[in-house]
Amino acid sequence: MICAIFQSFVSALPFRDGIAGFSLTLKRNCSISPAGLAGAFSALALLVLAIGMGFAFAGAWLVLPFAGLEALLLGAAFVAYARHAADYERIELEGGRLSIEVAEARRKGRYELPAHRAMVRLEKNQGYGARVLLRAQGEELEIGRHLDAEARVELAAELAKRLKI
Repeated sequence: MICAIFQSFVSALPFRDGIAGFSLTLKRNCSISPAGLAGAFSALALLVLAIGMGFAFAGAWLVLPFAGLEALLLGAAFVAYARHAADYERIELEGGRLSIEVAEARRKGRYELPAHRAMVRLEKNQGYGARVLLRAQGEELEIGRHLDAEARVELAAELAKRLKI
């Protein structure tokens, strides 16, 4: 998998401490740049099409359409990866306001909550591990999707502690 989920524990996450505030950015740990990804796709697609053309010249012409289909599906997989490579969550607590910025694919959402009314809820599920939910003013928002289950539990505890200050 080219883009592994950020698997660090919250205690090792870079909190920027203030008196009662903090700032934390959670994102995927992507090991290849967009230019590197384009180069890898180009090389693989050219190799598959060259092999297909070799078989076509040898008389097995039916291999070429399947090689083209393989290159097309490979391109679709790379596009799906590239859409989510830059996803992140930024959580900031400052001046009595809790701000959460969520970027998924090409959509960005910004949520502002009063810190004194925000509640952190941890839902433990089978398979997925745990979900961290923020609730304030009738709204509920899941955070910590780029962390593993243990780190989500620690994130919930740390955020709940800092919201009570």
